[in-house]
Amino acid sequence: MPATLRGVRQTSAKPRAKAPGKVGKPRASAKGPQSATKLRAVRIVGLPPTFALAVAGLVLVVGVFVTLATGDRAQALAHNTQTAVAGRSAEFGFRLRKIHVQGASPMAREAVLAAVNLRVGQPILDVDLDAVRKSVEGVGWVKEVQIVRLLPDTLVVAVKERKTLAVWQNNGRTWVIDSGGRPIPEADAGRFPDLPLIVGAEANLDASEILAAVNSRPRLVERLEALVRVDGRRWDLRLKDGGLVQLPAVELESALIQLDQLDQRQRILDLGFERIDLREPGVIAVRPRATPLTGGPLVSDGA
Repeated sequence: MPATLRGVRQTSAKPRAKAPGKVGKPRASAKGPQSATKLRAVRIVGLPPTFALAVAGLVLVVGVFVTLATGDRAQALAHNTQTAVAGRSAEFGFRLRKIHVQGASPMAREAVLAAVNLRVGQPILDVDLDAVRKSVEGVGWVKEVQIVRLLPDTLVVAVKERKTLAVWQNNGRTWVIDSGGRPIPEADAGRFPDLPLIVGAEANLDASEILAAVNSRPRLVERLEALVRVDGRRWDLRLKDGGLVQLPAVELESALIQLDQLDQRQRILDLGFERIDLREPGVIAVRPRATPLTGGPLVSDGA
């Protein structure tokens, strides 16, 4: 019999068998899944700013492709993105504070500002420059326009204004027209008393030609009240003293030269007359007023 030592417990040399059902399963970590999630969150918060921006950009690109894949239109996405960026930038001072109109007269400036139709304080990056340009181009005063955005808060509207030529009257209505005969609706004809007056249907279309011929004759211009278009073919010149000069449909310049010669010889424009008929080439027929005039005969054959 083997000897035994008092106070010492004998153990078997064989290892103890593991409990059934636990074979192959790793022991759960003391921290658990929640601790791992928290660890990942801490790491993300600690990312460098440049890397964080890159991640945000990647998310935006992925969002674009996802949106397109779902059938939404790219145009709507771009608009929404632009609006979001503009709204965000406004928080940093990128708001419309000043609108400068350049190249416009005081009368045209009011119409241009109305066409711009922007409110002070709105995000300046949200201003549609092309839409503003088209709106300003619709102003009768404006021939050309350029829109410039000066960050952070200024919009420049540089216009090339149409030059006024005359006041056109037809069928009881009156317009100011430019050198091409185009009406300027925003212009108040009553504020242009020094512009020549042309009268009649479609008189605006031929106004530049007749005015170029008449304006080169100062003695005639200072006595002129209105230029009247007759039958769409020729002109009558109505003078301030009530006299009438009838011009031909063709060879307008030759007829005016004949009038110049008569005025040089007899000062006809100073003497006054009821009518001078220049419609026949080479012939000037003068009808005197009822009151006898002095200064020589008032009928000439152009010789």
